[in-house]
Amino acid sequence: MIGLLIFIFIICLLLRFPIAFALGFSCLVYLIFNDVPLIIIPAKMYSGIDVFVLLSIPGFILAGNLMNKGGLTEKIITFCNHWVGHIRGGLALANIGTSMLFAGITGTAISDTASIGSIMIPAMKKESYDGDFSCAVTASSSTVGPIIPPSVPMIIAATLSGLSVGKLFLAGAIPGLMLGIGLMAVAWYISRKRNYPKHPRSSVRQMALSFIDTFWSLLMTIIILFGIVGGIFTPTEASIVAVIYALIIGFFVYQKLNFRNMIEVVMDSMKTSASLMVLIGFANLFGLMLITERFPQLVSENILSFSQNKYVVLLLINLLLIFIGTFMETIAALLVLFPILLKVAVNVGVDPGHFAVIAVLNLIIGLTTPPVGVCLFVASSIGKEPIGKVSRASMPFLAVSFIVLALVTLFPELSLILPAWLMP
Repeated sequence: MIGLLIFIFIICLLLRFPIAFALGFSCLVYLIFNDVPLIIIPAKMYSGIDVFVLLSIPGFILAGNLMNKGGLTEKIITFCNHWVGHIRGGLALANIGTSMLFAGITGTAISDTASIGSIMIPAMKKESYDGDFSCAVTASSSTVGPIIPPSVPMIIAATLSGLSVGKLFLAGAIPGLMLGIGLMAVAWYISRKRNYPKHPRSSVRQMALSFIDTFWSLLMTIIILFGIVGGIFTPTEASIVAVIYALIIGFFVYQKLNFRNMIEVVMDSMKTSASLMVLIGFANLFGLMLITERFPQLVSENILSFSQNKYVVLLLINLLLIFIGTFMETIAALLVLFPILLKVAVNVGVDPGHFAVIAVLNLIIGLTTPPVGVCLFVASSIGKEPIGKVSRASMPFLAVSFIVLALVTLFPELSLILPAWLMP
C-alpha cells in the first residue's frame, strides 16, 4: 500500500495541488483503502501541531510582516547602499547584503524574494543591470534567509529532532555567512566583467547616519538570537517579544505603521500561519502512514546496504534532498523526509545538529534549482523576465551554493563550533 500512497501523492503534485492538499488527499485514499476510521485524520493533524515551540512560527511571521510594512526593507537597502554601493556592481551586493540582514527577520526565502525583489529588481534594471541577472541575484540571495537565524525551517527541524532551537540557530550562522559572502563574490565578478555601474562613495557621516537609522531594525535580530541562546526566553516567548518590539518600532520610531495597514499585516500573517499549520498537520498524518508501512526502515536499509561510509551516505542523502527540494517546498520536504534521513545519518556517526544544517541547506538550494525553483518563479514574475533566462543567469550562484554545501557537509566544525562554544 505504500506504493499507492506515494503514487497518489505524486499524481496530486503533477496536477498542481497545493502540497498540503496533496498530502491530505493521498492519506485519505490510503485510509479508505485500508478501512481505517477517518477520525484518525483530525486526531493526528492536531497532535502534529500541538507542540509548544511551533507557536513561535506565527509570532515570527507576524513580526517579520510588521517590520517589513514598518519600513524595515527600505532602511536596510539604504544602509547597504551606503556601505557597498561604491563597489562595481554595488547595487547587486546591496541586494545580497539586504537579504543577509533581512533574513534574520523573516527566516523564509520566498518572503525575502517577494519583499526585497519588488524594490531591488526594478531599481537594478533602472540602473542598466540585465533583467535576468537582477532576478537571479535576488532569488539566489533569498536562500540565505532559512540558514541565518532566526529561521522557520530550523524551528521545524528542531521540533522533529528534539534538538535545541537555539543550538540550531547558531549552527546555521557560519554556513549562512559563507553562502552570503560566496554569492557576493560571484555578483562582484560578473558585475566587474559586464561593467555594471557603481555609486559615488558615501562619506563617513552618511555611513554612520545610515547605520543609526537602521540600528533599531538590526537590534531585533540580536535580541531574538541572544535572548534564546542566553536562556532569557524560549523561542515562543522570543517571537512574542519580537512582535511587541516590531509594533513599537513601526509605530513610534519609523512611524510607518498605522491601524489601517495593521489590518493588512495581521490578515497576511494569519493566512501564512494557517496554511503552514495545515501543512504541518497533514505532513504528520502522512508521516504516520509511512511509518505504518515501514518506509523509514526501507529507506535506511537500502542506503546502508549500499555503503556504511559516513561520507558516501551523506553524498547519497545530499543528492536525494537536492532532487526533492527542486520539486517540493522546503518545509513540506523537511516534515516528510527529515525524521527518516536523520536516523540514517545518526547510524553512520553524523551529529544531529550538523545533519539539520545539511538538510535545510539542501532544500533551500532547491528553491533556486531549475526547472521549478519557487524563488526563481517569484523573481522572474517581479522582473517580468522569462524563467529560462533567469534560470541560466542563476547557474553561477547555484554553483557557489553547491560549493558551500560540500564544505558544510565535509567539515562539521563549520556548523558545530558556535553551539559548542556559546551553548555547551
